[in-house]
Amino acid sequence: MKTYKLLILLLLLQSCTAQVEKINGVSFVASKDAVNDAHVNPVINLNANYAAVMPFGFIKSLNSTTLTYNTNRQWFGETAKGVKQYVEALQKHHIKIMIKPQIWVWHGEFTGFIKMTSEANWKAFETSYSKFILEYAVLAEAVNADIFCIGTELETFIKNRPSFWFKLIKKVRAIYKGKLTYAANWDEFKRTPFWGALDFIGIDAYFPVSNVKTPTFEDAMEGWKNHLPEIKAKQKAFNKPILFTEFGYRSVDFSGKEPWKSERSMQGVNLQAQVNTTKALFETFWHQDWFAGGFVWKWFINHNQVGGEQNHMFTPQNKPVERLINSYYKKYE
Repeated sequence: MKTYKLLILLLLLQSCTAQVEKINGVSFVASKDAVNDAHVNPVINLNANYAAVMPFGFIKSLNSTTLTYNTNRQWFGETAKGVKQYVEALQKHHIKIMIKPQIWVWHGEFTGFIKMTSEANWKAFETSYSKFILEYAVLAEAVNADIFCIGTELETFIKNRPSFWFKLIKKVRAIYKGKLTYAANWDEFKRTPFWGALDFIGIDAYFPVSNVKTPTFEDAMEGWKNHLPEIKAKQKAFNKPILFTEFGYRSVDFSGKEPWKSERSMQGVNLQAQVNTTKALFETFWHQDWFAGGFVWKWFINHNQVGGEQNHMFTPQNKPVERLINSYYKKYE
């Protein structure tokens, strides 16, 4: 009996100290090339257990009604054929998958401003978007993807056509049996109406956390206090885990001020700012039981040729922040 009680005590202590497994993901950027083990091994070395694979559709302007996708003018990894090949290459190494179809507006205009000019045009765009999403939902089911994302940063579309989105979710559910999310922009998620119909509250987590040129870890931790209550309130209201469908900071001066900005005119390389802001994000969220994890933005397939200590963009590859992410992913693997 004493041995039995001791065993129970040890199991209880172990359960209290064990870390909860998280979605430790990378946003696996599409390329013109197929991928192989040499491209996947750096993902494994990061201790990542998930990858977001991202096909693209294109529209010519913010009020275009037709979404173009799966053409021979796109890069391989942006197409259905490429997605399937990427997924299979990653799954071979036990990397789980989120398929995350996205829209690119020509000239890089923000997808959150997509808005049609008439009821007829809205109907046409809805038909085109549904076709895009449902085709990839079929693919997600066929390849046994773990998560499917029904859209990314489309607030005006959602605001103007909420009933369409509820119907779309039902159509996706009829095709795809895995978990569903939507990638809301950091300042959009609080207004997204359909979280109750999904499995994760998805947020592209570019929350401003500091106006300082080189924010310290403490600066960024303090900055999260402005956002954490609202995130927790939304999670509690819907009883759904929070998933950062994208997260990350540029290795640039003022990286915590407006983290969504990708302008190449911002060129002041600041590796420490990237490390400090990223560490604060991990320390704020990864230990929370209501937080599912996230996908770092962004991870290129040609690991040895990208990033580096002179790079001022988002990728963590070959920078000090890569080691930091590795350590947290290992801790919560």
